[in-house]
Amino acid sequence: MTDFTVKEAAALLGVSDDTVRRGAEGGRLTLTTGANGRSHVEGAELAALAQELAAEHELAAAFPTSRASARNRITGIVTKVTKDRVMAQVELQAGPFRIVSLMSTEAADELGLEPGTLAVASVKATNVVVELP
Repeated sequence: MTDFTVKEAAALLGVSDDTVRRGAEGGRLTLTTGANGRSHVEGAELAALAQELAAEHELAAAFPTSRASARNRITGIVTKVTKDRVMAQVELQAGPFRIVSLMSTEAADELGLEPGTLAVASVKATNVVVELP
């Protein structure tokens, strides 16, 4: 079983340490005190709350995604577009995460992708690597 400190839980949720503590006071999380005296939250409970918060997030409500078979859809804002005659590299910032896509210049032009454009990265792959930090 994996436990996370309040600071780690806050970073994973994208909130402040105080917000995590208030969540515990409000019954959304259970904090336990470890042998070192630090408060911890159990990983599975944190994962469930992360999913709940994502579903409630104003970004999900403000920009619902179109119907598609891809499940891994990440809404963000285009921060950079680098084009040559054939290919374009599009960078998207989704919260703290930077997503880079390579596509044809024609596709980037047709979509009107430029810094400041709201976009959705759709990730559909036969192989996704998950690593431990």
